[in-house]
Amino acid sequence: MIIFNKVSKRYPGGYTALNQVSFHLNRGEMVFLTGHSGAGKTTLLRLMALIERNTGGQIFIYKQNISRLPTVRIPYLRRRIGMTFQDHRLLFDRTVFDNVALPLVVAGFRHQEIRRRVRAALDKVGLLSKEKSYPITLSAGQQQRIGIARAVVNKPPILLADEPTGNLDPNLAREVMKLFVQFNQVGVTVLIASHALGLIKSMGCRTLILQQGHLIGDTIPRR
Repeated sequence: MIIFNKVSKRYPGGYTALNQVSFHLNRGEMVFLTGHSGAGKTTLLRLMALIERNTGGQIFIYKQNISRLPTVRIPYLRRRIGMTFQDHRLLFDRTVFDNVALPLVVAGFRHQEIRRRVRAALDKVGLLSKEKSYPITLSAGQQQRIGIARAVVNKPPILLADEPTGNLDPNLAREVMKLFVQFNQVGVTVLIASHALGLIKSMGCRTLILQQGHLIGDTIPRR
């Protein structure tokens, strides 16, 4: 479903964030991506969502080589990929409802369908009662859940998460991880970048390990 074939990313000035990275993710897998700060985790996710372009190798999603995808086709790819960010990237002058609705508005959904999907997504993350609130009035954990609702409101088959528990205490972190498990249980392919090794170990999932841009490990826990 998702294939990285000797993928590299070099930035202007010569800095190499990823170097010859290869792996394969199956449909419906839940996988963690870990490594030290600066190992290349965020870059890898950004390449997958075509926020950035790889400078070497090939990336396949649904048998399509997205490395060669024309710019005009990128929005259509992103409709199939939900992504959450460590800094949430919420619009603080818009309500919770409007933040979650944004991908649907951009995609041209009708108002009635937008309302149905947004309310369903907020209900899933336990924030339906906050739909008229503004993000600035909510806790960090609630803001993270808004970001997750926005990422899944379009019902994407792939969900990427960049350090989704980085600013949360252990209890909130476990609650957020439960949400990702629930989405995975209904068939969503989930890739989570995280440096929370204890939390990753407790989840019992396959883990990809990056070090200075190289993939140095691909571990599957024993059952």
